[in-house]
Amino acid sequence: MNILTQTADGSNTLFNETIGEHYHSSHGALQESKHVFIAAGLKYAIEQLKGPEINVLEVGFGTGLNFILSFLEAEKQQVKLNYTGIEAFPLTIDVIQQTAYSKYVPMPIWQNFTAGYEKSLQETQSLSAFCNLQILTSELAQVKSGAQFDIVYYDAFSVRHQPEMWTDEIIAHTCSFLKQGGIFVTYAITGDLKRAVKKCGFAIEKLPGAPGKREMLRAIKIA
Repeated sequence: MNILTQTADGSNTLFNETIGEHYHSSHGALQESKHVFIAAGLKYAIEQLKGPEINVLEVGFGTGLNFILSFLEAEKQQVKLNYTGIEAFPLTIDVIQQTAYSKYVPMPIWQNFTAGYEKSLQETQSLSAFCNLQILTSELAQVKSGAQFDIVYYDAFSVRHQPEMWTDEIIAHTCSFLKQGGIFVTYAITGDLKRAVKKCGFAIEKLPGAPGKREMLRAIKIA
């Protein structure tokens, strides 16, 4: 059961009763997504990698907020976005519509997303000239991939509520999906997480966190 909740910046999130946690920060769902995954993540990756396209993997697709903001940024910068989400328990399109995230992006982006969402759970969908979307409906540990991604958005529920998503083994599994120079970005930062990512051959950066969080983690694959 998911309960619609308004966060401090006026944007909505959902409270997952099974997990016992919100999908986004209660200090501001929109602010968190823009700060962590767009500004410190996608924009930084586009600036650093300077290619005509970028391959994004999101762990914890959830409501699709990170995706639609990424879709918008790709359209603005005219960079091809190949976006893969991992979501073992995808929300229904009716629940996603209730979030009212349509107000944060141009209507064509929202309409293309919602029209293609259910099909993207089965196979890759082309949502525009600049955006492809695929959502893998399996557990992260079961996903197999070569080093094909430029950036990972790690947006799982917190270690307190979903500790199995933050083990050294699962972090190493996820990091293996990134190319050399690839970027791992997440709202969280703990000593255990930093050590796990560093062990995978990454350079660690501590960045200012979104409202309500002092710091966040960004890491670059150097080995």
